[in-house]
Amino acid sequence: MTLALPAPRGLIAAVVVSSRPLSWVNTAYPFAAAYFLSSRSLDWRLLVGTVFFLVPYNAAMYGTNDVFDYESDLRNPRKGGAEGGVLDPSLHLATLWLVWGSCVPFVALLVLGGSPGSWAALALSLFAVAAYSVPVLRFKERPVLDSLTSSTHFVSPAVYGLALAGARPSSGVLAALGAFFAWGVASHAFGAVQDIVPDREARIASVATLFGARATVRFAVVCYLAAGALLLLGSEGLGRWAGLLVLPYAANAAPFLKVSDAESGRARAGWRRFLWLNYLTGFLVTLVLIAIGLGL
Repeated sequence: MTLALPAPRGLIAAVVVSSRPLSWVNTAYPFAAAYFLSSRSLDWRLLVGTVFFLVPYNAAMYGTNDVFDYESDLRNPRKGGAEGGVLDPSLHLATLWLVWGSCVPFVALLVLGGSPGSWAALALSLFAVAAYSVPVLRFKERPVLDSLTSSTHFVSPAVYGLALAGARPSSGVLAALGAFFAWGVASHAFGAVQDIVPDREARIASVATLFGARATVRFAVVCYLAAGALLLLGSEGLGRWAGLLVLPYAANAAPFLKVSDAESGRARAGWRRFLWLNYLTGFLVTLVLIAIGLGL
């Protein structure tokens, strides 16, 4: 008996859609900014790490998720575009081999160029990527832990960048990482609200299915405001005022503070705005980082 493999072109196209290209920058940028601002070096580690966190990392994270979320994705109306695809079961095994195999050469190079501290940070990042979706662990089905793990997906590249550069984080950097983590928790929780109905139909637990739509949106708004408070109180100069950038996120979630579980799908409109809001905020954060780097 021979194993029929999917056509490479079709497989790669499916994995690209699954990897959410619109969100690639959300993991590559934190690594590149943290590494460059700490090392002040444009070297091969910056290039390899940025490419890794741009494509293979996202392919592994979202591809693994789409393989093991197939049943719920069939019931989810937002799948099939910028927010991921519905992977045909015939592609599942090949997808896992492709996305994790593509990580291997990058991880090998980064390990060779790193230190034990950076190895630990990278291992934690990859563990969070796998643990979120793979059977048995399935952190995505463990309410609250799902939001914590999702936030780790985006904060850990920055932590890894600092570790790879051999940086000793200041109190301001730690405040920024804490704010970033709170932002990530809020964003995951808010994003989970729109999936309450399909997740319950597929018997998938999440922070939103546990607490309900209204409580989850309120939790997200509180976490956004906490992120801003961390920056305002823990940073100095322009970094402090970057805390104001959380206000548009809180305002984006606020219209859904009273949404019911039955109408939770309406939160999808807020999630779409969130995806584009990231680009505007990222641009403003870039200006702040440039100014800090120039000592302004």
